[in-house]
Amino acid sequence: MDAVVETDEEEEAQEQGKGRMWKLDQTLDQPLGEEAGHVASMWRSDKGLSTATTLRLAFLSLGVVYGDLGTSPLYVFSSIFQDTSTVENTDDILGTLSLIIYTITLIPLIKYVFIALQSSDYGEGGTFALYSLICRHVKANTIQNQHHTDLKLTTYSRRPVAPNSLAFKVRTLLENNSHLQKILLVLVLLGTSMVIGDGILSPAISVLSSVKGIQAAHHSLPEEAVLVLSLLILVILFCMQRFGTGRVAFIFAPVIFLWFLSIGLIGLYNIFRHDPSIFRALSPLTFIRYFHRSEVNGWVALGGIMLSITGKRCSSFVFTLSLMQGIHIAGAEALFADLGHFSALSIQLAFTFLVFPCLLAAYMGQAAFLMHHPDRVADAFYSSVPGPLYWPMFVIATAAAIIASQATISATFSIVKQAVALGCFPRVKIVHTSQRFMGQIYVPEVNWILMALCLLITAGFRKTTQIGNAYGVAVIGVMLVTTLLMALLMVVIWQTNIFLVLLFLAVFGTVELVYISAVLFKVPNGGWVPLAIGAVLLLVMYTWHYGSTQRYETEKRNKVSVGWILGLGPSLGLVRLPGIGLFYTELAHGVPSIFSHFLTHFPAIHSILVFVCVKYLPVSTVPKEERFLVRRIGPKNYRMFRCAVRYGYKDLHKRDDHFDDLLIQTLAAFVKYESLLESVDGQDDGNSELSQVVYAASSSQSQQEQQEHDHQETRNTVAGFMSNSLTSVNSSTQLTSYSSDGDDRDDRRQDELKFLHSAKEQGIVHILGNTLIRCNEGSGLLRRATINYCYGFLRRICRDNSVIYHIPHESLLHVGMVYNV
Repeated sequence: MDAVVETDEEEEAQEQGKGRMWKLDQTLDQPLGEEAGHVASMWRSDKGLSTATTLRLAFLSLGVVYGDLGTSPLYVFSSIFQDTSTVENTDDILGTLSLIIYTITLIPLIKYVFIALQSSDYGEGGTFALYSLICRHVKANTIQNQHHTDLKLTTYSRRPVAPNSLAFKVRTLLENNSHLQKILLVLVLLGTSMVIGDGILSPAISVLSSVKGIQAAHHSLPEEAVLVLSLLILVILFCMQRFGTGRVAFIFAPVIFLWFLSIGLIGLYNIFRHDPSIFRALSPLTFIRYFHRSEVNGWVALGGIMLSITGKRCSSFVFTLSLMQGIHIAGAEALFADLGHFSALSIQLAFTFLVFPCLLAAYMGQAAFLMHHPDRVADAFYSSVPGPLYWPMFVIATAAAIIASQATISATFSIVKQAVALGCFPRVKIVHTSQRFMGQIYVPEVNWILMALCLLITAGFRKTTQIGNAYGVAVIGVMLVTTLLMALLMVVIWQTNIFLVLLFLAVFGTVELVYISAVLFKVPNGGWVPLAIGAVLLLVMYTWHYGSTQRYETEKRNKVSVGWILGLGPSLGLVRLPGIGLFYTELAHGVPSIFSHFLTHFPAIHSILVFVCVKYLPVSTVPKEERFLVRRIGPKNYRMFRCAVRYGYKDLHKRDDHFDDLLIQTLAAFVKYESLLESVDGQDDGNSELSQVVYAASSSQSQQEQQEHDHQETRNTVAGFMSNSLTSVNSSTQLTSYSSDGDDRDDRRQDELKFLHSAKEQGIVHILGNTLIRCNEGSGLLRRATINYCYGFLRRICRDNSVIYHIPHESLLHVGMVYNV
């Protein structure tokens, strides 16, 4: 928790007061607590992990990262040859196998394992991590109420660039062009909307494809029976989400490990039994001849081949299985997005030495089987399983499909939470299903919507081939978004040679564009579903972001000056009641106009008033030691404070966080810290207009030298104070007096701490401002429809902030106000 004294002149003071005193100032401005000096070094890296730990993480990653990618052999060949019951030319099997091999090698292995895993946002990967990382470096605010003190977080790092370099020019272009920033935002929202759509399609195709295995053993079983069983499993799966997966998560990795081992060994068995010459597919000439021979049909087949690298879904967020929280997506994209969940090396080891060879063996084994049984292409996987192993493989396949679907649903919950944190999705209720694993969350509204749409798609399509057509359109779009963001990251952050960046775009961008052209061909046959879902979600997210931005700008234009508040006097012209009032506002500066509206209609206010600004920053996490930033508003006898509460897009606001206690403890630490600074500076400014500046820019050289001498004498006392962890409000920290009035200052500090403790005992009231915006009559039709109807509708159906902040109803007060924009 960061209880510091800060004003807008702080940066100027730092620049003018450099030297030993400036260095001490930097030390004083660190988070309180014994961890303050080494917070930045607390982040995990591969170098700090032992070999045993890395291997353990590699094993655990199987159950989280590779479930979707690993179950793709269930339906890839049936999706490639979906328009025929038999393959007339067996060379087509060899050609498609060659394309599968090189696609898996190019996209998951080279793009993600060897390139994308090299980038991270403090260990976090995925689309949102890339976006936040880029925004920090180009100073593109993802939130409107960002403050310059946010840049001092230990997780808010930026790489310097040389002037006149390409990276500097691109950064400057993005910083000064709001239209390019909007394009970047829309690009990320487009990928995110496709990801959420994958959360609908993934359980449908995975469960249906595994259950269809029953028909391979019992051909007389009607389609309706398979459909009903699939729907039943899906209903149970979604209904179980509210209980979490903490009690059964330990079996995920062993099941997926057994799955990969089984399909790999069965693949090798089929290769050497049916057609050892299948290794001819390793030659690139094989797929070149295939394209030359099949022409248009070969291009269309790419839509099914693409499923070999996507599994079920691409680019969504965390399903927590281990002690670390991170980001998770399935398919090839999962290799990158789970970088925060596991170390990069563990993911690389798991894929390179187990997943990759087992997948190649599985596909080559199925192809070898189809070379002699081309009429079994509709159920190639189960038909290629030896008879005695059929039912064990059916059980393992069903379990693997359920695990993959569970990861998809949990990851969809997480990506919705991330979007809410960055102001790109309406507020929803987030339930924490585990006391032990912070990342296990449940979003009721999203869960039931996913279930309804998933059941409709499963019952409507009934075939995995049509669902696969829909799924492919969404997934490849997300991959292209990742490629574009990676290229931008290479330029502005890595400062990679422009020719290498162009080579990266030329290779992977071209391949993915070719795949997009192939899957778009299947839009009439089910591919329209993710496009429709993505369009609706994109509209919802952008409307929410646009409306929230307009509402904030309106509040900012109508804010009340601090001078007006000071002119009311210490009592603010009202009766000051015992207790503490927490007035929530989105403004990081000034006083919201809704507060003046409150003063107009209420004759009393609490004896201690705190303006609380809760905001999510474009960083993966904010250390708890730096979460709270406090300053005083007005003289001390006004007893008014401003508190910024900062979270990263990965952080969670939980019910058991004891938010009120932490905030009051931070206020107490601030009072002690402020008193210490006054003793160091030799000032006692009980009636100062604003919070005191640590080193005033107007200080003379002699004053600065004297202050530096005082700081040198009190260095040990300061260090001792800052090493103490925050204690209860009524605890005291003994400080040595360095001026004649030190005892009086200490008494006043103790009195203020006692008053704070007494006010807390009287009760805390949370005052939530509810600002509504309406368009003026002269506004355009599109603007009125967006703000008055679309955004207004989303505001009415979304969760209230009191639910998000877990505020008890008995201590909640709403204050409403309507603005015309």
